[in-house]
Amino acid sequence: MSLYRNFLSVGGLTLVSRIAGFVRDALMAAVLGIGPTADAFNAAFRFPNLFRRLFAEGAFNTAFVPMFSSALETDGADSARALAGRIMSWLVASILVVTVLAEIFMPQLMLLFVPGFADDREKFELTVFLTRIMFPYLACMSLMAAYGAILNSLNRFFAAAFAPVLLNIVNIAVLVPLAVLTLENPANVAFWMAIAALAGGVAQLALVYWAIRRSGFVPHFTWPRYDAEVRRFWILAIPAIIAGGITQINIFVGTVIASSAESAIAIIANADRLYQLPLGIIGIAIGTVLLPELSRHLGAGREIEARATQSQSLLLSMLFSMPAAAALMAIPVPIVRVLFERGAFDALATEQVAETLFAFAVGLPAFVLIRVLQPGYFSRRDTKTPTIFAGISVVANIAISLLLFPSLQHVGIALATSISAWINVACLGFFLARRGHFALTWPELLKHGLILFSSIVMGIVLFVLASRAQAIFSPGAFFPFQALALLAICGFGTVLYFTLVHITGAQPLGLLLKRLRRRG
Repeated sequence: MSLYRNFLSVGGLTLVSRIAGFVRDALMAAVLGIGPTADAFNAAFRFPNLFRRLFAEGAFNTAFVPMFSSALETDGADSARALAGRIMSWLVASILVVTVLAEIFMPQLMLLFVPGFADDREKFELTVFLTRIMFPYLACMSLMAAYGAILNSLNRFFAAAFAPVLLNIVNIAVLVPLAVLTLENPANVAFWMAIAALAGGVAQLALVYWAIRRSGFVPHFTWPRYDAEVRRFWILAIPAIIAGGITQINIFVGTVIASSAESAIAIIANADRLYQLPLGIIGIAIGTVLLPELSRHLGAGREIEARATQSQSLLLSMLFSMPAAAALMAIPVPIVRVLFERGAFDALATEQVAETLFAFAVGLPAFVLIRVLQPGYFSRRDTKTPTIFAGISVVANIAISLLLFPSLQHVGIALATSISAWINVACLGFFLARRGHFALTWPELLKHGLILFSSIVMGIVLFVLASRAQAIFSPGAFFPFQALALLAICGFGTVLYFTLVHITGAQPLGLLLKRLRRRG
């Protein structure tokens, strides 16, 4: 299958997952709002996800995919399967140790993670309780990510891309009765949501394991042994763990700072879910497809094909992320109001989340670009350079967060995250070009400029249309009219944007559709 078609497959399934996620988040916002219980649940759910991104999606995929793809390309399936088994044995052992230690020392860990909760004993104890329930989710998701990496390297993207849909389905199945029953104690609601999150993790792992069995590539676990290939894996993985750790420090620092302000964690979490929709569809989908694709080309010495693959990925990422960022910055209040404002989520919450969403949207193209540019290093088995750049960005993030939080609070944290992401992109792009691995030509730069122009025009039009429909989007207005108006405005903006990129020549639609249909 072609890069474009693989991206369409992964992005399409990610879209289904994110739509289901929006239903889940809307129900969650209606049930919990943005109060103390919502803060406790969001902090508890964020903690195992921090480790998941560090161990599984970060270090493991970054180090494993290039090695596995190269072994598959040069040594054959049996050698690649044996390599996967030896390396995954170390992953399982590491996750088990981390899980046991975390369950034992959870109160101490929460004092470090959310020190602002310590003054509220009930809130702190609820956070510890919920985190203990959800932390085994890490083991499920780590194994799922490892199996997914193997499937992606085999060009089997469906199961790993569809698995998150199951998490959302399980959560929705629990949230619907909770919303109907309206339990008096919010802590009881948070408890069942935590159980649902863990059950969703088990369901995802089961699906991906079924897919790996069908492919005939089930790795055989053994007692972890330190051989030459495992040593090479750790040489690649340790810088990736540091890089992933530095990236998660950004989240950790934001959580620590936000815990000192009432409801700030819940506000940031709701805004984060909204900008994660385009990031998931575009950035994660392209990154998922790009790393094994680049690794195969470079493993076989196909530098020209590798350069063309990265160029196509960059164009695709900007083609979709720039208008998404423009829309989120142009009409954040209508988007948040339609999706979230009901039940315990009031008009004030809408304004606060919309402000934070605007700040995150500033960095959306950068978040996507990081996922497009990093594979240019990882596929060449260079995990040290991105680690250095991640370190620079985290220092910037901490400094800017501390500078802005006293005056802007939750908005300051989101803005600091966006600015530090752009600093990371600048470093990644500059050194890829300096090393001669990848740089845009003038015709390619012109196309990206035209995409930016088209996005700005679309954003202005969306802002004007939403302003004209201000009465429809006022708090308490009839929801079906609000939803239809938002759908109509976004639909018009989409048509306008793709018309502009077509007539300017940034991306002729006929060529785009042809590439998306192509199977090889």
